Amino acid sequence: MHVGTTVIFQGQGEGRTDREVYRNELHLGDLAEPLGFDSLWGVEHHFTDYTMCPDVLQYLTYFAGRTQRIRLGSMVVVLPWHHPMRVAEQVSMLDHMSNGRLILGIGRGVARVEFGGFGIDQNNSRDMFVEFGRMILEGLERGYCEFDGKIIKQERRNIRPAPFKSFRGRTYAAAVSPESMPIMAQLGVGLLIIPQKPWDQVSADLETYNRTYREANRAEPPPPVLAGWVFCDKDPEAAREGARKYIGAYYQSILRHYELLDDYLSKLRGYESYKTVGRHATPETVDKMTEFFLSLQIFGTPEQCYERIVEFRKRTGAEAFTAVFSYGAMPYELAERNMRLFAREVMPELKKLVPPEHQVIARTAAPDAQAAL
Repeated sequence: MHVGTTVIFQGQGEGRTDREVYRNELHLGDLAEPLGFDSLWGVEHHFTDYTMCPDVLQYLTYFAGRTQRIRLGSMVVVLPWHHPMRVAEQVSMLDHMSNGRLILGIGRGVARVEFGGFGIDQNNSRDMFVEFGRMILEGLERGYCEFDGKIIKQERRNIRPAPFKSFRGRTYAAAVSPESMPIMAQLGVGLLIIPQKPWDQVSADLETYNRTYREANRAEPPPPVLAGWVFCDKDPEAAREGARKYIGAYYQSILRHYELLDDYLSKLRGYESYKTVGRHATPETVDKMTEFFLSLQIFGTPEQCYERIVEFRKRTGAEAFTAVFSYGAMPYELAERNMRLFAREVMPELKKLVPPEHQVIARTAAPDAQAAL
């Protein structure tokens, strides 16, 4: 199984400065390759301490210069917040600079504070995502962008430096709403699954995606990439306590950042499927929501963490897993201990499940031998 790690730069923690966050989170990123992880991922968010990585491709470019082997994944580039011509250029440039190690993840965004900060009408986010995604993906395959859509009009312009290898099989999209599944399948991209829904809904979404992918692309869909928040400790009680404290704190930050206890999302075009508690939220219902999110994450002893990932893999068919080790104002020494224990005792066993030669993500995102000559 392909095993990665994700650094999110969450700025929470009383007295913690942004400078301290960056110094420590970049240190965790530096550990990824020597500890044996297969990929290093980053997220994109703006304006708040929810996560403070406003340019995930810039972050990955930094690590492209500090690493030799590890793959570099975006989770995700939020397309409505960027001009697609610029994204295509930046992606191709990073792929050259990393010797073909980029795994491209794309998404459309949810938070009102971020859309508002860029002056973008969130009602148009789905149409923007589809048009921008098509333009970028088609452009990366043919070496130029040209598009005549409702939202984006792009005269033909070459991507320079020109893409030197295909992004098919190494492009993924994050999707939550069921309506997004056919869209991702028709774009020909894989799925990034960040567990946050009941497994029966995930299974139904995957069935829709797989069926549509086969019809649209005349090929088998790539196995999804599974992400999860990890708290690993040799003491099962300490692991449970740590997970409740820090993963619980992270989930509270989700509720705040996305305003999930309000009802504004349900009033936006393209977000109707989001379930909200709204004015009826009570401390008891929020506690239940937090417990449910916790049940979808990875915590426990190394053996328990391994078993949970195997269970989630069976439910999704994932061949790749990427772990978040630092979140929720967790002390950085604890985050590093969490990461090192997982790398030492869990990751080697996970890698035995699907050898690299059988991993779609490993084959498509491997460094290009010709580019190194």
